[in-house]
Amino acid sequence: MISGATDSDIWQPLQAELDRWTEAGRQIRLWLRDDDAIAPSPALDRLSALGERFELPVLLAVIPMLAEPALAKALQTMPALLPCQHGCRHRNHAPQGARKSEFGPLRPADDIRDEIAQARSRLGDILSAAVLPVFVPPWNRIDPGHASLLPELGFSGLSCFRGYSLGPGGGPRLANTHLDIMDWGSRTGRQPHELIGETCRLLAARRADPRQDDDAFGILMHHRDHDATVWGFLDAFLALSTRHPAVRPTDPRALFQIDVAA
Repeated sequence: MISGATDSDIWQPLQAELDRWTEAGRQIRLWLRDDDAIAPSPALDRLSALGERFELPVLLAVIPMLAEPALAKALQTMPALLPCQHGCRHRNHAPQGARKSEFGPLRPADDIRDEIAQARSRLGDILSAAVLPVFVPPWNRIDPGHASLLPELGFSGLSCFRGYSLGPGGGPRLANTHLDIMDWGSRTGRQPHELIGETCRLLAARRADPRQDDDAFGILMHHRDHDATVWGFLDAFLALSTRHPAVRPTDPRALFQIDVAA
């Protein structure tokens, strides 16, 4: 158990599940994604420090049309944060009553192409070559038909949330996240025992399914919304998991087969 990480035994189920992965001769590729970046802030500094402390780079999804030029200077001193494109304006275009989406099925493909291309150009102007060719749609939603347009727009990767899959038209390499640490009803951090329980259920189901060969497990973060509960959970979770032999801390660039030297 991690000294000082917790005063209870709530972490024992995670320790036990990771031990079962080791017994099965398998490893989990743990990776991190953080959404909605637009500007420097103390929270961004804390996110950068988290990635450096655990030697775990973070895929940082930046909103292109809201991003501030000052973000570029800040990221120059934050090598653990790897920027990519987070939609365009993070604007909801879904009809009333539908789940929020910037790139839903009712929007014309030509509009989607133009918006994404324009946003990609602006993000490149601000952040230069630092931007990874990975697309993260707001709310983790993009119609599969629109996702199939991404390779022609220069994207080799796409990241959504667990359960999302590409359609018959294909698309870029997909690497979803699996654990959302926020409670969006209250916009506060979820309680550690809930997150540990969900993590264990997800990992146990994957371990027990002989058809499941995906070993990547992504944590979804939103640094601008993190409270003390979130930061405390992340510190304890990463301290336990990154030291366990069943876990291989993974650079997001490896998931999308992007040359680290590029």
